[in-house]
Amino acid sequence: MEHQYKLSNKAQSSVGLGALIALVVIGCWFTSTILLMQWNIKFTNPLLYLFILLQMHLYTGLFITAHDAMHGTVSSNKFVNNAAGYITTFLYAAFWYPQLYTKHHKHHSHVHSDEDPDYHHGSFIAWYFRFIRNYLSIWQVVFMAALFNLLKIWIPQANLILFWVVPSLLSTLQLFYFGTYQPHKGEHDNQYHSRTQNKNHVFAFLSCYFFGYHYEHHHSPGMPWWRLWQTKK
Repeated sequence: MEHQYKLSNKAQSSVGLGALIALVVIGCWFTSTILLMQWNIKFTNPLLYLFILLQMHLYTGLFITAHDAMHGTVSSNKFVNNAAGYITTFLYAAFWYPQLYTKHHKHHSHVHSDEDPDYHHGSFIAWYFRFIRNYLSIWQVVFMAALFNLLKIWIPQANLILFWVVPSLLSTLQLFYFGTYQPHKGEHDNQYHSRTQNKNHVFAFLSCYFFGYHYEHHHSPGMPWWRLWQTKK
């Protein structure tokens, strides 16, 4: 893990807060997940669907935190920074952090090329499935399936499906659509081969933790997600 990015003055001053924000994201995911595993499900209750979306957003937050760790912006302490990466990628779907780290930096180094693991010249569906296949391994599927069957000994299966399985799958769509497909589809006239969404900080946060501001991320990869909105002109 040798990739280093020059941090702006704002980014440097925020690194100390990165670990705290990572803890908040992880803590919110844990709290929400534990409470929802005990929740009495009624399909006529509109809160059910709101909670599924909340879980989806928190799952996305786990991955975005791992992404910050890949850029060294969770903590200036390498152990703390990498620990955040390992923990959040595991909680997300038993991903192996070093593998994601390598592929993500390959994306930054070879964006919009045949060597870019995140890019595909094809339809949304074809691109999405290639994206998932490129990152998901058989051992992950086996591990998650075994964990699901173990957890359902103590937790109702419906709760596991609706608040653990479904939100994580929806999160992959959220991350892919707003963080990969929309920014990188088509042709571009800049060195980062990426576009950015219109300036709307509320939507940018709700859609994908400001990663719709994707040109800005490629231009300032050392900027943590929660300061990325400040780079939007």
